[in-house]
Amino acid sequence: MSDLLSHKAGCQSCLDHPSKAIRAIVNPREKDLGGFSVRRMMPTTELQSVGPFVFFDHLGPAHFAPGTGIDVRPHPHIGLATITYVFTGDILHRDSLGSVQLIRPGEINWMTAGRGIVHSERTPPEVRSSGHTLHALQLWVALPEADEQTNPGFFHYESADLPISESADSSIRVMVGEAYGMRSAVRTWSPTLYVEIDLVSGGMVRLPDDVEERAVYVVQGGLSANGTEVAAHSMAVFEQASNVELVAQQKTKLVIIGGSSLGRRTVWWNLVATRKDLIEQAKQDWREGRFPKVPGESEWIPLPESSI
Repeated sequence: MSDLLSHKAGCQSCLDHPSKAIRAIVNPREKDLGGFSVRRMMPTTELQSVGPFVFFDHLGPAHFAPGTGIDVRPHPHIGLATITYVFTGDILHRDSLGSVQLIRPGEINWMTAGRGIVHSERTPPEVRSSGHTLHALQLWVALPEADEQTNPGFFHYESADLPISESADSSIRVMVGEAYGMRSAVRTWSPTLYVEIDLVSGGMVRLPDDVEERAVYVVQGGLSANGTEVAAHSMAVFEQASNVELVAQQKTKLVIIGGSSLGRRTVWWNLVATRKDLIEQAKQDWREGRFPKVPGESEWIPLPESSI
C-alpha cells in the first residue's frame, strides 16, 4: 500500500499473530470537535490512505440532550470529495453552492470540493428540540490530480440508489462502486469501493478480491479475518489480491473501503492536494475571506494554527 507507514510499538500488540493477508490493524485516535468527539482512523501516523480514501471519521453513537446537537460551522475544502453517511439520526447540510439537504439513514451526500467549496453540518432544528442520537461516518476521497481543481458539485443519493442484498446471515449494501454483483448509482472520479455489511453471529462474507487496496472497519461487534481477530473500532488493512474470509464473532456491522491508489496527498486541516502550493493558496484565500459563502450562514471556523 503506497501510503501505509510502518507500525509504531503501540499498534504492534494488535498483530501478534496476524493473518498473512493482513498488512496492518490500526486503532483510532479520539478527536474532540467541540461538543462531541469522533474516532479518527485516517489520516494517522499508522495510516495515510486506502485507495483514494484519505480521511475516515466515526461519530457515535452520540446521545444529545434536548436543545443540543452538532454545529460544524462553515469551513472550506479543496481537492477532495466528502461522503457523509448516517446510521442513526439526521444531519442538515448547507454549502456555498446553495445546497440545503437533510441526510437521513441509508442515504449518501457526495460533495465534490474541487477548486473550492464551503459547507456546514448541523443538527436540524426539529431534531435538536428533543433528545436524540447521532451515529455516522464521514469519509474523504482524494480527487485524481487531473481533476483536483474541477468545479465544485453536490449530489444527494436516496437509499433506493444504493443496492442491497439480504439473506438470513447478512445484509450487504453497496454504497459506492461495484461489488457482490451490485453497482451503486453514486458517480465517482476514480475506482472507489465503499460497502456496508451487517452479519449475524457466525455469519461469513468474502472480501472482494478485485480491488487494488482494501480495508475493513468494524463499526460494531467483532470479527475474524482469516483467523485474526478484528475488534470493534479497529481497521484491518489487507494485502493486495489476498483471499480473505470475514466471520462475525457476534452480531457485527462493518464497512469495506478501498479502490485504486491515487498516490500521496498532502492533507492539511480540511484541505487536500497533490501540491503544497495549492494548500498554501487555499489557506490564504480562507484567511482573507475569498472563498464563497454559505447562504444564510454568518459563522465560520477560523483557519487553525496547525493542521488538525
